[in-house]
Amino acid sequence: MNIVKYSKFYFIFSGLLILTSVIFLFAWGFKLGVDFTGGSLLELKFIQKEPKISELRKEINSVLGTDFTLQESGEKGIILRAKNITEEEHQEIIDTLGGKDEVIEERFEMVGSVVGKELRRSTMIALILALFFITIYVASAFRKVSKPIPSWQYAIAALIALFHDILITCGAFALFGKFLGIEVNIPFVAALLTILGYSINDTIVIFDRLREHIVREDETFGNIVNISIKETFARSLFTSITTLLPLFAILFFGGETLFPFVLALIIGIFFGTYSSIFIAPPVLYSWIRLKEKRSS
Repeated sequence: MNIVKYSKFYFIFSGLLILTSVIFLFAWGFKLGVDFTGGSLLELKFIQKEPKISELRKEINSVLGTDFTLQESGEKGIILRAKNITEEEHQEIIDTLGGKDEVIEERFEMVGSVVGKELRRSTMIALILALFFITIYVASAFRKVSKPIPSWQYAIAALIALFHDILITCGAFALFGKFLGIEVNIPFVAALLTILGYSINDTIVIFDRLREHIVREDETFGNIVNISIKETFARSLFTSITTLLPLFAILFFGGETLFPFVLALIIGIFFGTYSSIFIAPPVLYSWIRLKEKRSS
């Protein structure tokens, strides 16, 4: 197994994915949900009949006018979004659709526009702080390693891998939002933070093995990187598979509410495993190669 030999191919592949993701984000952005834009969301499930959107739209028109969106949720559910639904309108909609004998209210959420803006700001702060403290943690954990790579370069390599995972996941959701209407809400942010934790854990395992071999073995740095990846490869792969299997089960059977959260986790964990093996260690190796070329 010679991972570092083909470092350029991994960088080109990941570079193309990141570039595509950035283009998607600039071109389309996210389809923001009620959590970030403010407004009301009402999810209903019909007890017996399957809802017909065209008929329901007419009935809800009589209560809210035309300023709302309606979409199916599962086999017998619907999700209604509108700028503001008062409590009177909320009850009137349920009565219009058949009352509590016909529909079950799954959720009713109301978020003000000010709260939505505050949540967007808090989300950015949470992600930046998470990345900052992860960087500090990695630099601190490897502070006793100075040759041939100083500890801060381990931290930067891990940070590059994390940006890789987060950007690709965000780009995928910009695409899904544009063509599938999948919205980004608070659970998506929770998924991003979970991806950060998962990805850095996988990277740290490889870096830790690398640190052990730097001290104990008389090998070139490229060989040490390859040996370290080889020794942890099966562990990384099986951990990812055993994590992804239940996530796929939840994705298909967990319902509409969990779908965006689980989808983000699946994408993030897949690319997190990839970056831990094919991005973070090769970044360190490329750093050494660059240093050697400059000194020769």
